Amino acid sequence: MTTSATKPSSPPYALLRAGFPFLATLGMRRVTTYPMDIVIGDDDKLFVLCRADSPGLGGSNIRRINWEDEDLDTLGGGKLLWPVQMIRDAAGTLYVSDEGSHQILKFNQDGTDAGDWGEKGSARGQINRPSGIAFDADENLLVVDTLNHRVQKFNKDGRYISGFGTKGSGPGEFDMPWGIAVNGEGNIFVVDWHNDRVQKFNADGEFIMEFGSSGSGDGEFNRPAGIEIDHHGDIYVADRGNNRVQQFAPDGRYVDKFIGDATLSKSGETYVRANPAVLRNREMANTEQQKRFRGPAVLRFDNDGRMYVPDFGSHRIQVYKKQAYPLTPDDIAPVPNHPTLYTV
Repeated sequence: MTTSATKPSSPPYALLRAGFPFLATLGMRRVTTYPMDIVIGDDDKLFVLCRADSPGLGGSNIRRINWEDEDLDTLGGGKLLWPVQMIRDAAGTLYVSDEGSHQILKFNQDGTDAGDWGEKGSARGQINRPSGIAFDADENLLVVDTLNHRVQKFNKDGRYISGFGTKGSGPGEFDMPWGIAVNGEGNIFVVDWHNDRVQKFNADGEFIMEFGSSGSGDGEFNRPAGIEIDHHGDIYVADRGNNRVQQFAPDGRYVDKFIGDATLSKSGETYVRANPAVLRNREMANTEQQKRFRGPAVLRFDNDGRMYVPDFGSHRIQVYKKQAYPLTPDDIAPVPNHPTLYTV
């Protein structure tokens, strides 16, 4: 199983989006502390990338949990400074971008160190505060080089291949880019953090289109972070400053948003029940506010259509399940070429 669902070479002609119900809450403070990212491992084991408040304090690690919400173990402690994103390759090796060390770190799923590479700088092949990472179809690693305002491509051992992007606000330019994703057709989507937009490029880094603008309305962004594309080609953006995740069709059209629907996780309920003072605070709390997202930085899909959202400010993972059905031209009426008028 990969970090995200296997993507077909092209999205379906159309899609019946039947629903997207909330499914589960996993993790809690002291276990999944400040979760930045998540990787779905083998046998439904979940690797949660946890980030300390400040780099160098030793609190960042990768916490392994499961669907029973059991705290299994940790790895990467002592090596991770200020991790940002985590993905896995086909062999199961975990890759972590660490903006504290300006490196890409590698771990085996048993917790052993698998190496690292990266050098701080602005020359070709050097990186400064790496953030989003993604594999292309050949499992070359695309790295968002945030403070150099560009995307660079490396092989898995860190050999530079190519790059694109310069600082600015025009098409193909970036101002502190953050997230990155590749769809089934090989196109690259980059979240342009400081420009509050998403840009789409072909596999060679040539600009195709953009969507989004600054704001809090539907389809608008406030410092967006991570991005993911599911097996239908739908695009999801962690709109971090607006405390939500937004869903878009493959052409960038706004579809839906998620604001958080968390329940207490199994581990959270066990902890609360064992602490009378915490129980009293919970009993007096505004539970509507407690279920909402707080600063989500990324989201991921598995092959069963489950969407995992690391809820950074609430130290948990919220999980949704997509219900959608591909349509062919024979299933649905053609796109109308003029507005339809309704009368009452």
